[in-house]
Amino acid sequence: MSNAVVLCETDRRGVATVTLNRPEVNNAYNAEVVQALLDIFTGLAADPAVRVVVIRGNGRHFQAGADLKWLQEIGRMDAEANRATSLKTAGAMRGLNEMSKPTVALVHGACVGGGTGIVASCDIVIAERSATFAISEARWGMAATIIFPQLNAAIGIRQVRRYALTCERFDAERALSLGLVHELCAPGQLDAAAAPVIDGLLKAAPDAIALGKRSAMLSAGALTSDAEFARLVSEHALKRQTPEAAEGLQSFVEKRDPGWYPR
Repeated sequence: MSNAVVLCETDRRGVATVTLNRPEVNNAYNAEVVQALLDIFTGLAADPAVRVVVIRGNGRHFQAGADLKWLQEIGRMDAEANRATSLKTAGAMRGLNEMSKPTVALVHGACVGGGTGIVASCDIVIAERSATFAISEARWGMAATIIFPQLNAAIGIRQVRRYALTCERFDAERALSLGLVHELCAPGQLDAAAAPVIDGLLKAAPDAIALGKRSAMLSAGALTSDAEFARLVSEHALKRQTPEAAEGLQSFVEKRDPGWYPR
C-alpha cells in the first residue's frame, strides 16, 4: 500500500527494496515505523526467495532520526512503556544488523540519529555526494546507546566519541573517510551506482554470503550479546524519562536552545 509508513517490494531476482515512507516528516521514525521495520526485517530474513535487501527513503531525505514529538509523548509514559519502545527500536536495528541476507543502504539528503544506525547496520552503503549525516541524540538530551554497537563497528569508537558527543553534521566525503559510507555518487545516480554492487551480490552463493557475513562479524566481535543488548535497551529507555531529555525535546518543540546551553 502506498500509504504504508514502510514499503517493501521484491523483484523477480529476489532483490527486496524497503522504502521508508513518511516523507512529510523526512521519514522520522515512530511506533508505527518501528513495528513495520521489525515485521519486514523478520519476514525478509526468513524468506528463501529474498537474496538482497535494499533500504532507501522517499522524499527529500533518507531518514531524519526519531520523531521527536513522539519521543516526547513516550517520555511522559511509565517505565514499562518506555522499555517496550526501546526494546522494539533496538530489536529492529539488531534484526537488520544480524540479517543473514546482504543489505545495501542508498542514502540521499539527510541521514540523522537513527538513520545513521540504519546505515551502520547495513553491509554496503552508497550515498549521494550531497548527503549529510549526524548522530544527534545528545542534542535533545538523549543518548544513541542502542546504535552504538553498529556505529562502533562501522566507524570506530574514536570517531563515535566525537560525533555522538558534538552532534555535528558531517558531509558525505567525511562519511566516506570515516567508513560509514563505501561509495559516493552524483545526485540522482543511486540506482546506477548500486546496480553493479547488487549484481555482484546476486552472483555470490547465498549460503556462502550468510556464512561469511556471520563469521566476519563473530571474528570482529561485532555481534551483540543478549546481556549487552538488554543493558543498552535499559539505559536507552531510562534516559528518555529524565528531566534533561524532557527539556531537550521541549526545546525542539519550542524551537529554542535547551536550558543547559550557556547564553
